[in-house]
Formats: sequence, structure tokens, C-alpha cells
Amino acid sequence: MARKQKTITVSSLVALAFGISLAGYFTFAAVQGDYGVFRRLQIEAEKSRLETQLQELRLSVAVMENKTRRMSDHYLDLDLLDEQARKVLGLARGDEIVVR
Repeated sequence: MARKQKTITVSSLVALAFGISLAGYFTFAAVQGDYGVFRRLQIEAEKSRLETQLQELRLSVAVMENKTRRMSDHYLDLDLLDEQARKVLGLARGDEIVVR
């Protein structure tokens, strides 16, 4: 009984090397490419940061809208008016002592 030996040809080695290279390239692109896993994680982190910043800005806008409403012609908050006059214009009453 003669046993058949399987020989590996050069062309099959080249095809195997090409297949492994191609698989490696696509794996690398799937992990670190422009649309890869790491880029997706970066985008999700940036999205989270921007959503937090948006909430802070919405809160700031709400505070400013409240102050604007309180200083409007229809509703005047005298305490806020006094506070703003002191802060912006540097005003003080005559019976107050100013310490710097």
C-alpha cells in the first residue's frame, strides 16, 4: 500500500498568505478604521459630553429667561433691579458703607 503524500504548492501558500492578509486588513479596519469599534466609542463619549453641555446651556437659558421676565415692563422685581443696579452700575445707597 502506497501512501499518498500531500504537497503544498507555492501557489497555495501565496493564496493562503493573501487570504490571511485580507482577513487581517478587514479585522484591523473593523476595529480601528473610520467606522470601527474604537471610533464608535469615541463618538458615543462625545455625544454624552455634548448632551451634558446642552443640559447646562438649557439651564442657563432658563435662568436668563427668568431674569428677563422679572425685569420686564409687565412684572418688575425691585430686589432684582436693586441687585443689578449695584452690580452693573456700582451704585450704593447714601447710608451704606462700601468696603473694597
